Amino acid sequence: MAMQAVVQSAPGGVDTLRLDVVEKPEPAPGQLRVRVLAAGLNRADIVQREGHYPPPKGASPILGLEVAGIVDAVNGPSRFQEGDAVFGLIAGGGYAEYALLDSSAVIPKPDMLSWVEAASLPEAWMTAWHNLVDVAGLKSGETVLIHAGASGVGAAAIQLAAMLGCRVVASAGSEEKREFCRRLGADEVIDSRSAGFAASLKAQGGVDVVLDPVGASLFNDNIAVLNQDGRLVLIGVMGGAQADLNLGLLLVKRLRVIGSTLRSQPEAVKAGLAAALEREVLPALLDGRAHVTLDSVYPLAAVQEAHACMEANRNLGKIVLSLLPVMPG
Repeated sequence: MAMQAVVQSAPGGVDTLRLDVVEKPEPAPGQLRVRVLAAGLNRADIVQREGHYPPPKGASPILGLEVAGIVDAVNGPSRFQEGDAVFGLIAGGGYAEYALLDSSAVIPKPDMLSWVEAASLPEAWMTAWHNLVDVAGLKSGETVLIHAGASGVGAAAIQLAAMLGCRVVASAGSEEKREFCRRLGADEVIDSRSAGFAASLKAQGGVDVVLDPVGASLFNDNIAVLNQDGRLVLIGVMGGAQADLNLGLLLVKRLRVIGSTLRSQPEAVKAGLAAALEREVLPALLDGRAHVTLDSVYPLAAVQEAHACMEANRNLGKIVLSLLPVMPG
């Protein structure tokens, strides 16, 4: 059986992406096959498209790390059955009409969420939860600095940290993005490209945790702004992968610098994060304590334009690809 999917001619720019017909995947034991109705875009998709982030062994080479859709086939025991509306995180294969999900990490879609809203949640919220709660051990009353606060992960992290009772400082590169962060609950929003932002934050009491997708260009400022026993969680290197490290500061301040990626985590970790999203995040989204941050929706055939939007950093929150049928006007 065949399906449409976004394929790539070679690593490179957006022009390497195109729709084509490929074989429909078959679920292995413990997997569901889902008819995809929406798929989220992530910065990791761009890095993979450029040839710098290969999929894990056994994962689909097709781009796409999160989907929402209808269960089409079930292989093995599962709480889900054909016809169920679900969403979840995947290791690859989201930009397609059908995708495979591990049954243990699938989440039922509430009726109150649209397909595109559901597809915007797994990567951002599970990344935020994993890195703030599980990795950094963020506690109520602590101060956290979230870089790229207007990104999908940043928007989720701001809201999660606020829900945990923390003081939230976010960074963003434009006044529009800084206002977006304030609306999400950030107590203070800074321009991390401005000289002296670290000294200013340090004078205000510093921060206990930094969540950073930027890397080298912010590394020394991140170290400087951290308090005693602070934790820097590095989740990306958009600003470079090579930095000088003052080991003396790490020793004196008892700092921890932690590298973290979600895609390669074991199935059990992803299942735990899916359970946390279902147990803690969904109720907050449904009762208004947290908000879906959906920037824009593109049809699957416009995948090049969607990638160009993210690469230009134009989005406030999430970009989603829609596979929903277009109703006649």
